[in-house]
Amino acid sequence: MRGKGTERWGTYEPFHLMLNNYRVANIVISNHAKSRYMDRISLDSSDAGEEIAAWMWQCLKQKRIKAYSHSEYNAYLIDDDLVMIAEFNKLEDEKSLSGQPLYSMIVVSFLGKVSLTPQLRELRSYYTWLRNSRRIKLMKRRRKRR
Repeated sequence: MRGKGTERWGTYEPFHLMLNNYRVANIVISNHAKSRYMDRISLDSSDAGEEIAAWMWQCLKQKRIKAYSHSEYNAYLIDDDLVMIAEFNKLEDEKSLSGQPLYSMIVVSFLGKVSLTPQLRELRSYYTWLRNSRRIKLMKRRRKRR
């Protein structure tokens, strides 16, 4: 996202944007996040990677991304509705003009919208529910094989 021009001639987007304590200079969307975005948020089958990254960059500029209440999962809320999981990697040999390190935000997954999935209001119980449902599915498959 760095160095992308804007509509006006001779202007550029900011080099980095702040999210919590991270100076985000680049956004990377994982393949899993792309598929989750297509399944749970948008039904368009176009090239989602670049569109999602551009949309997330706009959300960062407009300060629409906020940390979720449980910081242990690296969860963030977009527009107080969409829950995403992100990781931050320090960019090697790149620093801001003030000498601070820059980070790349890697979007791992989109969990969904809180308005459509009420279980997302409490992430700890949501992950417990997921783990339990997977374990029960595995137990049922094991019974069918015998």
